[in-house]
Amino acid sequence: MSELLPLQAVLNGRTTPLSAEASAAGRRGCPLSDLRDRLRRAGLRPTRQRLSLGWLLFGRGDRHLTAEMLYDEAMRAKVPVSLATVYNTLHQFTEAGLLRQLALDGSKAYFDTNPTEHHHFYLEDEAKVMDMPDCGITVDSLPEAPEGMEIAGVEVIVRLRRRAGARRQG
Repeated sequence: MSELLPLQAVLNGRTTPLSAEASAAGRRGCPLSDLRDRLRRAGLRPTRQRLSLGWLLFGRGDRHLTAEMLYDEAMRAKVPVSLATVYNTLHQFTEAGLLRQLALDGSKAYFDTNPTEHHHFYLEDEAKVMDMPDCGITVDSLPEAPEGMEIAGVEVIVRLRRRAGARRQG
C-alpha cells in the first residue's frame, strides 16, 4: 500500500521500495542518496534525524502537514525524535527552501512539501489543506510596499466549508 520503505531499511542503506506496485508504476519512493544530496544542496548536514524526518516528509510526494502530524508519523515509524526536534527540523527545512510554511489559522502552521509558488484551498471543517489547480489567479491592486521593502510574493488561501446538509464524498 505505501510506497515508502520501512525507515530502518532506508537508514541501513536499502534504496528500493518493497512494494511491487510502486516498482511496477516506476516509482522508487525517495532514495536515501537523493535525500542526502538534497539536504547537502540546501546547506543542511544529513543527520540521522533529518534523514528520518525527510524520508517521512518527501517520500510520499507533495503534501501538507503540521509538526504534530509529522511527529505522529515518526512515532508510528519508531523514529526516536521529540516534538521539539520535529519543529526545529521543519523550520530548518523551511529556511533552506525545502518546505513552504503556510499560516492558516493562529494555532497551527502547515508545511507544504512543494515549495514552489502556488495557492491553496483550506477545508475549515476538516483542517485540511489542498493545492489549488493552476487556474491563472491574478491579484490586482496590491498596496505599495513600505519604504525600503518589496513584496516577496502573494499567497492566496481560499477557505472552504461544507454547506449545511451537504454530504461528504469518499
